[in-house]
Amino acid sequence: MRYFIKTFGCQQNKADSERVSAAFKARGMKPARGYSDADYVAINTCMIRESAENRVYGLVNNLGKMKAKGKKIKIIVTGCMVGLAFRDKTGNYLQKIRKSMPAVDEFMPIEEVGFDNQPVRQDAVNAWVPISNGCNNFCTFCVVPYTRGREISRPFEDILAECLHLKIKGYKNITLLGQNVNSYGADLLLPSSVIPNEVRDLAKKTYFMPRNPQGSHARKIKYFKPVYVKHLGRYRIPTLFPQLLEEVAMMGFEKVDFMSSNPWDFSDELIDVIARNKNITRLIHLPIQSGDDNVLRRMNRWYTRDQYLALIAKLKIKIENLKISTDIIVGFCGETEEEFMNTVKLAKLVGYEKAYISQYSLRPMTAATKTMKDDVPHEVKAKRWEILENLIN
Repeated sequence: MRYFIKTFGCQQNKADSERVSAAFKARGMKPARGYSDADYVAINTCMIRESAENRVYGLVNNLGKMKAKGKKIKIIVTGCMVGLAFRDKTGNYLQKIRKSMPAVDEFMPIEEVGFDNQPVRQDAVNAWVPISNGCNNFCTFCVVPYTRGREISRPFEDILAECLHLKIKGYKNITLLGQNVNSYGADLLLPSSVIPNEVRDLAKKTYFMPRNPQGSHARKIKYFKPVYVKHLGRYRIPTLFPQLLEEVAMMGFEKVDFMSSNPWDFSDELIDVIARNKNITRLIHLPIQSGDDNVLRRMNRWYTRDQYLALIAKLKIKIENLKISTDIIVGFCGETEEEFMNTVKLAKLVGYEKAYISQYSLRPMTAATKTMKDDVPHEVKAKRWEILENLIN
């Protein structure tokens, strides 16, 4: 039996697909060259933009035509579309994708794959290592908290063991992955009654009451003193990411990278770790999304333009040869020409090495879809995308 995996979306999805491949391999299967000689096709989906969804529908439709012509093939859909479907308590989205993709044999939540088997890596030099899954921040435009759920951190020692195994096998470069790597460990350290994205609203005395850690990661959590991230004048979350990043860097990899980071969780301790470990990347991905304070508020991004620029300045002072990449959304709900031009001005000030620029599109279950109007015309979004693309990239 042979399998073929098609992956849409980000590096986290690519890492997930390596684990899906390991699950097939554990069942005695071998990789196929393509769709035509595969007995099983797994499609790892993305929902960050509507266009990514549409590509999945198109692929399944084509595979369905192969089935109709007599090709014996089992189609499995997993990833973000399935994550949203199983978290939508109304059942509407699951009903929608079942109706839109009748050729699919199984909709499988990615969480069912787990970490029991060594990933089947697609590269012998560069490795992806997930350190957490999910997100607690609920930016109004973003579907990730609904596709992947609340943030869950992998045990500290499990991550170190995987990285050490990769070093022994000769991997030179490693990338730590999470929807927000900066908050890694918050769920391991906070009381079980506290939901991390709500801690900013709690009384200060309730912030840091670590429950007794259980399992293999207990010793490491007790050994390291958590970093308490301060934002907007208040302590927000405890994190173990600076310590984890330094432990991995000290293993001797030629390059240690990480993504993605939220600006409001980028602690001074993390900056210091990067500065003193020369093998940690000097290209830091720091999403801005918009350079206008009003748009940032509508997006539920917890920083202002000036706070973001202050962080950039601090990074440039402490880290030599620093380069910054970013994410920007154009045409978010209600974005005026003046608000867009504030993003252009910020981009000129920062001098980004690269930007991943997207045109805003409605995403199911998000606050923006429920409460705001997607009122920027497509032609205006396209023009704004072109301006930034030409300026930065």
